Parts: sequence; C-alpha cells; structure tokens
Amino acid sequence: MPVVELQGVTTVFGDQVVHRDLNLKVMRGQIVGLLGGSGSGKTTLLREVLGLQRPQAGKVQLFGVDLDNPDIALQRSIRRRLGMLFQHGALFSALSVYDNIAFPLRELRCLDEAWIERLVHLKLDMVGMAAAHARLMPAELSGGMVKRVALARALSLEPELLLLDEPTAGLDPDRSQNFVELIGSLQKALGLTVVMVTHDLATLHGLASHVAILADQHIIAFGTRAEVMTLDHPFVTGFFGGDRKKLL
Repeated sequence: MPVVELQGVTTVFGDQVVHRDLNLKVMRGQIVGLLGGSGSGKTTLLREVLGLQRPQAGKVQLFGVDLDNPDIALQRSIRRRLGMLFQHGALFSALSVYDNIAFPLRELRCLDEAWIERLVHLKLDMVGMAAAHARLMPAELSGGMVKRVALARALSLEPELLLLDEPTAGLDPDRSQNFVELIGSLQKALGLTVVMVTHDLATLHGLASHVAILADQHIIAFGTRAEVMTLDHPFVTGFFGGDRKKLL
C-alpha cells in the first residue's frame, strides 16, 4: 500500500491551473525528491499532502485513507503519522526550543509533563543538540540550529512520513552536508518515508532514492535519478546540466 498516493489532482488559483490530472505514488521507505521550476506548484503539492489545502479535483490519500474522509478521529490519527519541516523552520518565535518541540506533544493531551520532558530531550539528542540548547529562544540560534530544532519538532510524534520543503535552504555547504547526513541517518534508523522539495543537487544526490519531476502541470517523470535524467525535457536538461553522465 502506498504511503502517499495522488490521483488525478487538479489545483486552480483563480484563472491559473497549477496542477492538472497529477498522479504520484510514494511507497514505504522511499526518499522522493520533488523537482520543478519556480511556480510549478511543488510547495502547493506538499500543502495538499499535509491537508492544509484541498485540490479542486482528484484524490489525496495517506496510508490508504482519503483526506476527504469525514471521520475526524481518523483524520487526526493519520496526521499524527506525518511530520513537516518547513523551509525556514517556522519555529514559534515566542517559544523556547523546549516549548517548540513540546508543542505537538502537549497538543495530544495524553502525556504528563515528565514524559514530555523526556521526549523533548530525546528528540534534541536525535538531531545532535545538547540539553542546554532547550533553554534558548529561536532568535539565539544559528541557521543550522534552527533546522535541527525544526526537525526535532517534526519528529516529535514519531511520524512514518516526513515532508521536507527545501531542507538545506540558507545553509552553507558544510552545514548543508551535515544536515543531509543527519536526515539520511535518521531515515535509515527510523524507517521513514520522505518526500522533499529541493533545488540543491548535492541534497538530491545525498538523499533521494527516487525523483519526481513536476512540469507542465503534472508529474512528467518518476523513477531513480539515473532513470529520470535520461528524460529529454527542457527542465531536466537545464537542472542537471548538459553533461548528465557525471551526475549518475
């Protein structure tokens, strides 16, 4: 059973058609890099998978459950099985690192504060941060630390599906490489399924097991990087460059 399945998705903003009859199937354990030009609707697609936005037509299914299913309890249980890392972290600026990570856990309303404290420190350790960092405010963090805290928060509910929007945006090459290695190690350790939007070739090369190309309002190609790079399409040629053999 696919972890994510999009069937015939059409998305329209005013007179602009962003997606038309878009189909995508992501299986358990895959790390899918979603590529596309500016304005092609990559982040919009992530929002639809999250359930933050509904397409005008088509189906979005997570773990075999349609996101239009009216069963509220079922919808909540499905959403607890996914985590989201936003492009710039999207930490709550008025909350400490501790409280940012604790936020989803407190929303469950079924854990006492002692358990929440244990879990917060566990998540900090998972992303390579010390317990002392829990007291800091987002404004006191470097760009790399913001990404790590946001990742810890995304993993707080032990998700099976992780969505990443430009995970290494704003990081210098060394921090970007370290963050890619961190995500890769966590994906293997936790058995995560990952869907990520990225423009960075190094991130794509370091993480993605599969690539989906969003162009011309739908997914024009899906497969391994080697399979997708053979596609004769202007976006693929422009993104990977003329000498694509060096990148295989």
